Amino acid sequence: MMSDLNLAIFLAVCLSACAAAATEDALMSRALKLMSETPLIDGHNDLPWQLRKQFNNQLEKVDLYKLDTTHTNIPKIRRGRLGAQFWSAYVPCETQYKDAVRQTLEQIDVVHRMCQKYPEAFMFASSSQDIRDAFSRNKTASLIGVEGGHSIDSSLGTLRTMYQLGVRYLTLTHSCNTPWADNWRVDEGTEPSQHNGLSPFGKQLIVEMNRLGMLIDLAHVPVTVMDQVLDLSEAPVIFSHSSAYAICPHKRNVPDDVLKRVRDKRGVVMVNFYNDYVACAESAKLSDVADHFDHIKKVAGAGAVGFGGDYDGVTRLPEGLEDVSKVPNVVAELLRRGWTDEDVKDALGNNLLRVFSEAEAIRDSKVNDTNPDDVPIPYEEVKTPCRTSFGYSHAGPTLSLSATLLLLLQALRGLIAGAAS
Repeated sequence: MMSDLNLAIFLAVCLSACAAAATEDALMSRALKLMSETPLIDGHNDLPWQLRKQFNNQLEKVDLYKLDTTHTNIPKIRRGRLGAQFWSAYVPCETQYKDAVRQTLEQIDVVHRMCQKYPEAFMFASSSQDIRDAFSRNKTASLIGVEGGHSIDSSLGTLRTMYQLGVRYLTLTHSCNTPWADNWRVDEGTEPSQHNGLSPFGKQLIVEMNRLGMLIDLAHVPVTVMDQVLDLSEAPVIFSHSSAYAICPHKRNVPDDVLKRVRDKRGVVMVNFYNDYVACAESAKLSDVADHFDHIKKVAGAGAVGFGGDYDGVTRLPEGLEDVSKVPNVVAELLRRGWTDEDVKDALGNNLLRVFSEAEAIRDSKVNDTNPDDVPIPYEEVKTPCRTSFGYSHAGPTLSLSATLLLLLQALRGLIAGAAS
């Protein structure tokens, strides 16, 4: 028979467990309520690449209601309350100088076809207003981000064509240098710098992306490129799937001095869930992910943080975040840590909506006084056996006037900063 003391202890443990469970239930209820009021906008999901790998983009062979070999399917999306998703149009660096443009166009195509096949679940989106409209219709707004500058084959015309097809961000590099930008592995020391960040054409590209209203994604770039873009871009920038370097010192993450510059630029860092970037280890916990949210909020403010899970693009995910259905767990954890409702709503989607809207406003301000940049990259910088030279003169191209003026302004800023120091 249980003694009075043991009975008291047993009852105390039971009461404590019940109280803890009630608290967790209350936090989750509050999290789901906030997610019903503000769209969760995730910056990066590689489901389209899984569709290529597993089915060669043959959607007739796929049922997204039953697909169980990915982190993402329609039931998981609905349980995860995913209001908007930037689907990644990613192709590997091995396609550079070969068929990167074709393969990227096929990834753009598969996102469009996914929306057409499942109109009850997805609504294709290409603007901040489209995200709001899809959310009001209880559909997942489906946007496209091209992951890797090698996908445009050093062509501003290709960049513009992809924008017309609905692409709304470009990740400047993936894990290889392009003819105009260094990638993050330069900071890791596993690849040499070729451009000291951005080449002159790379800086042209930033100007043209501002003119288009295309978001500049600094995930996968070295710190030099981060700083150069933050100097050049008129519009806020994003990190579509990166975390905080101070919590996990991986070169794919964002250092504190850059976080502060992102804050000043009114940009957003969308936290990646990959264990290697979250805990710098093969295993990680939900609390480790929340630590990154906390740190970015502490350094740059609640206005600079968002969600960028990288589902279906990574092989290891934290306990409690195994697929897209589990994202509300992060929201509940942030609430448990004392985040206000407004802070959570900012992180869920209001920050990205603000960034997107500001990029659109800058685009609209340029409609009447800025023409498309049609100065190509110098042929010598892209010359390969697979590339022809049609259209190039012996004199070679020159920078556009707008790009030249911006580069001169950047140089002047450098001189002023040098004199001040």
